[in-house]
Amino acid sequence: QVQLVESGGGLVQAGGSLRLSCAASNRTFGDYCVGWFRQAPGKEREFVAASSWTGGTLYNTDSVKGRFAISRDAAKNTVYLQMNSLKPEDTAVYYCAAAIRGRHGDSTYYTEVVEYDYWGQGTQVTVSS
Repeated sequence: QVQLVESGGGLVQAGGSLRLSCAASNRTFGDYCVGWFRQAPGKEREFVAASSWTGGTLYNTDSVKGRFAISRDAAKNTVYLQMNSLKPEDTAVYYCAAAIRGRHGDSTYYTEVVEYDYWGQGTQVTVSS
């Protein structure tokens, strides 16, 4: 069992930045793909970015297009999502999730909600215009 805790959400003006954090309280991220998803009111949960156990990263380029960056700090057992040039359409609850390596096929990255085994409680990000 992996317990994930997100932090760093809040209210920011358009064009501003936020950094979200996802900490694992009882397990290291070494053998997990860690992803960030977001869900706006009335919409489905959407993949944002993933950090693989290989060290590689993957982004939903359509929605974040170089504005967001995911990174992991192994020493702190934390994964970050740096969000720059925020837009009102980025407003959503952001979720951190962890997928066990190899459980969902041979892919290095997972982008579907059903592929993730553990989820955090979510953190609200609101971008005002």
